[in-house]
Amino acid sequence: MCGTRTARRSAMAAPFVLRNLCGARPALRWPSAQLPWVPRRGHRLTPADDELYQRTRISLLQRESPHAMYIDSYNSRGFTVNGNRVFGPCALLPQSVVQWNVGSHQDITEESFSLFWMLEPRIEIVVVGTGDRTERLQSEVLRAMRRRGIAVEVQDTPNACATFNFLCHEGRVTGAALIPPPGGSPLTSLPQAAE
Repeated sequence: MCGTRTARRSAMAAPFVLRNLCGARPALRWPSAQLPWVPRRGHRLTPADDELYQRTRISLLQRESPHAMYIDSYNSRGFTVNGNRVFGPCALLPQSVVQWNVGSHQDITEESFSLFWMLEPRIEIVVVGTGDRTERLQSEVLRAMRRRGIAVEVQDTPNACATFNFLCHEGRVTGAALIPPPGGSPLTSLPQAAE
């Protein structure tokens, strides 16, 4: 019986002793109006200290990737790429634009895609714009591209242009094979990616 009392006393005294050894003191709870001292700032806050009043200025010295291809606009006759007018179907490569000798999605063959797998650095994805509607490409053509490790994304031309711009903005090594949408559509400008 005497041993259990000693054990209880030492168990109850242990937190008190540990608290005193570590220098910890129980927290004093003063009502906020009765604090013995008032906290003071070293300086007075002004509108310049508040983030809501500050303005951020950005000086754009150079585009992130000055050699990237961007499709500015398209119409039934062709495309505007980096400010240059391209008439008819075109192939966009990472550093250049070339005329693409196809008339419609039915003319797209393994040979017409050959320029995309001959390049270094290797193109990751080719975005194909098939006019005003998404058309199915021949399965042999898609298999040939897959064998060479190049992904193919087939879309209507307006969406293909936007996808190409997005992928280029992300820094992907991207190519595009674009057929202008038929009809008398006016010049359509694409929104540029946010800087």
